[in-house]
Amino acid sequence: MAAVIDSPRVLLKDRAYEALKALILQEVFPPGSFLSERQLVVRLEMSKTPIRAALERLESEGLVSVSPQQGILVREISVHEVVDIFDVRIALERFAIQRLAGVLSAEQQAQVEQNLSEQKQALIQGDVPVFTELDADFHMMLCGFLGNREVVHVMRRLRDRLYRIALQVLRHDVNRIRTSYEEHREIFDMLVARDGARAADLIDAHLAYGKQVLISR
Repeated sequence: MAAVIDSPRVLLKDRAYEALKALILQEVFPPGSFLSERQLVVRLEMSKTPIRAALERLESEGLVSVSPQQGILVREISVHEVVDIFDVRIALERFAIQRLAGVLSAEQQAQVEQNLSEQKQALIQGDVPVFTELDADFHMMLCGFLGNREVVHVMRRLRDRLYRIALQVLRHDVNRIRTSYEEHREIFDMLVARDGARAADLIDAHLAYGKQVLISR
């Protein structure tokens, strides 16, 4: 395989992708909004070439749609997508949780404790975007501890849409941040206590709540 050269063009394309993705995930460009290449050229202070490459990548990830007729649309996550994503999550995360009960190393437990501590701080500060990021990290971390590369691959592919979904849930219910933190804490406590069945039931209920909130709107 040929070596990958970090040319300025490649780096600029990646920079455009990361910048646009951040603007979408932070809802500076909210779902349903229309964008133009001219607008993005001015905003990012880049030429059209890296921006078009970034948009192509974001389109493949389901964050935008680009068409000659409509232009650039920041995609809303459809009810069908919500159902599909949560069904996949429930299957994968329940499997992971059951396998992890009682086998987390001291280092892994410390990583989860650190995440939960940061979640609590975001809760106290009422920082929804930061809590949402930590929420996604919590779920990704547990799946990563399983050591199954295919599970991690699927979760990583869904991560950005999971962030957007979690943000919508937390903004829909102002009390959900506290409840979500408490549920994360209880799930982890059950893992440490080696109660995989209880932890799996808790993750089911935790995810089912988010699914129900979004499909009933």
